Amino acid sequence: MGAYLCPPVVMQGEHVVKTDEILAEVRGRHPQAPWLPRIDGIAASTGIESRGWMLPLAAAAAPGSGPGLRIPGAGPARTALARSGFTDGEVNRAIAALEAIPAPQTVQERTAPAWAAVQTYAERAAREALRTAGLEAADVDCLITSHSTTPALPGLDLSLLNRLDLRGDVLLLPATQWACIAGTRSLALAADLVAADPDRVVLVVIAEALSTTYQPADDTLESLIVRLLFADTAVAVVVTGRPRAESILRLDAVWHHTLPGTMDLHRLVTREDGTHFVMDRRGPRAVQETVAEMWKWLQARHQDDDRPWHPDLLLAHPGGTRVLEYMEQTMPDDWPEGLLAYSRDSYTTGNRGGAAVLDILRRAHDDGQKSGSRTVLYAAAPGLTATAVEGEWL
Repeated sequence: MGAYLCPPVVMQGEHVVKTDEILAEVRGRHPQAPWLPRIDGIAASTGIESRGWMLPLAAAAAPGSGPGLRIPGAGPARTALARSGFTDGEVNRAIAALEAIPAPQTVQERTAPAWAAVQTYAERAAREALRTAGLEAADVDCLITSHSTTPALPGLDLSLLNRLDLRGDVLLLPATQWACIAGTRSLALAADLVAADPDRVVLVVIAEALSTTYQPADDTLESLIVRLLFADTAVAVVVTGRPRAESILRLDAVWHHTLPGTMDLHRLVTREDGTHFVMDRRGPRAVQETVAEMWKWLQARHQDDDRPWHPDLLLAHPGGTRVLEYMEQTMPDDWPEGLLAYSRDSYTTGNRGGAAVLDILRRAHDDGQKSGSRTVLYAAAPGLTATAVEGEWL
């Protein structure tokens, strides 16, 4: 295949949100929740003490700007109360009390500032990635983008074309629904593009404001877990068909696997107060099925090698610690320990969705890797679908 990666650039959310702050907000908002006595243990089980957001916690937890009595509205409510026999004074006091209740933010109130931040972070990451690669915006032939949590049309691809002043003939490939798999699948697509034309320069940019899934009014246990998991990040990387002085990793092979009938396991749902991430407890087991298939792919790919094969690094974004544990348990016995160290390190500051794999890759790069180190990058996403990429450090 022969696709070459320059060092990825990672822009973490600049607002540090501590787990203790989230727990305090949850306690104050849901004092009667049946799961409240368990939240300290649930939070500790994530292993995440803080995460970076593009906007502060106060922005996510703030009430909306409109009146509390949005539905059915003051007029119909007043009519219904009057028909029930309330006096004019009682009706007025009831309407005033209902309108004083803080209303949740609307989809627009949650999404608009996050979308603005996503574009700004993405631009910063893209510019730095080009600088790191020793290239200019005019050198870019193709732009691959992903941003699942802030839907917009036009999207991030066209925003960046204008912000970066890319050429008018640049191929734009937006992938707004790749979610957690955006990192590995973007690299796989970029590898195909440069295989077809080795002179191509592909810029990959992924920016996710996962904090938009923080829904203060949601009192479910699943919503509590979502509050604790996610971080905001923008990442960018340049992929070329020929090695450059700045290249750090060569991609040699890609693998894809999708499980039919699993669309309902993890998903984004848009409601009147914004985007909710809905999780299913069956999800980790489904992700584990894709991991098992990846092991088979690697085994078949290297069955004729002259010596026993194993990766020196496994840079995986499976979405949670349970699948990381499963990966370690199901690896061949002769594989070395610590292959997932960088994945675990990244996860301690939050789940970054599609940006995770490139964040993990950057951590490995910053730590210094030996030339020839064999590396596998893996991610799974709602759907349930997975992509892995195999390569070597240069």
